[in-house]
Amino acid sequence: MATTHTSGQLEEALERVHASGPERDGWLSNHAPMVVEALAAHGHAGAVHHWLDLYRDRLEDFPDRVAPVTDDNWASALGDPRRIADWTDHYSRTLADRPWRSVLAEWWPRLLPGMYGGATHTVIRVGHAVRALQAGENGPRLTELAHALGYWAARHQPITGVAALPGAPTATEALDAVPAIEPGHLGFRTRLAAVRRLPVWADDVADPDTAKDRLAELVRAATHRYATHGHGEPTMLVHAATAPNAVLRTLDALPRELWAPSLRAAWTASAAVTAMYGPVEPLAHVPPTPLTAEEVLEKALTHGDEHVIKFADTALDVGDETALAAALRAVELSEPLV
Repeated sequence: MATTHTSGQLEEALERVHASGPERDGWLSNHAPMVVEALAAHGHAGAVHHWLDLYRDRLEDFPDRVAPVTDDNWASALGDPRRIADWTDHYSRTLADRPWRSVLAEWWPRLLPGMYGGATHTVIRVGHAVRALQAGENGPRLTELAHALGYWAARHQPITGVAALPGAPTATEALDAVPAIEPGHLGFRTRLAAVRRLPVWADDVADPDTAKDRLAELVRAATHRYATHGHGEPTMLVHAATAPNAVLRTLDALPRELWAPSLRAAWTASAAVTAMYGPVEPLAHVPPTPLTAEEVLEKALTHGDEHVIKFADTALDVGDETALAAALRAVELSEPLV
């Protein structure tokens, strides 16, 4: 069902989006570039402009510049959200001079420890941008990678001080072993700061191919888990699956020596989101009558919510009946766009 989406409609949509900043209302993420890429990737490029029309009230102007980010001062600008425009300019210049895979390989290990900024939307946006470029390279798609990397650099936020708990052999069991944070914490950044203990999983993996397999296992487990645990926080818990999936779909564009570190960072992100938003108890879930992948995506598109569409995109990557049922659970739990 996926296509190379080179009709030009994705490019038109991205150009519309690039007039807007990556956030609104202080720090909520602009999901438009991720959603339009997901729709185009699955053969729905004709729907992107209509969806953008519905979403346009959630777009804000691109932020002002402060001072240029350079090869000499970038470290001091890392994690400074005031510098979103400066970082985007820096990556635009760099991508104009060098192949995008070279730029990604240089910056991925620098940015990977801070993939928790922007509620993980930073790495998710990069994952969508990379998939678009892998399908076909052109100006608007390169510009989107510059915006995505700029957002990640400006919102770079490491997670520190986390004690290791005993692990589990499978991703499903490891996610089940994640302890919830103490109640009373509000907001992603406050909740993230409250994550103090996470189980170890796949930390001994060094072989790149094994790392890729284990990352796919994590994405599958987190996607499946949403069906019984998504009620804990229907919007935020999708990121337990979509964040590691963004890493997974980026691996083939990266040097193989970065695959194992990427697995470890993706596990921490998925586990942290599970700790921050998971419910006290799962709910039994009776899957609906099975639908095809195309039917599931149609339901997500009709619903319109940005997280529902992006979660359906990940569920289609997993591709099995349980994953598709989890995507329908997100439709059921979430408020529609309009």
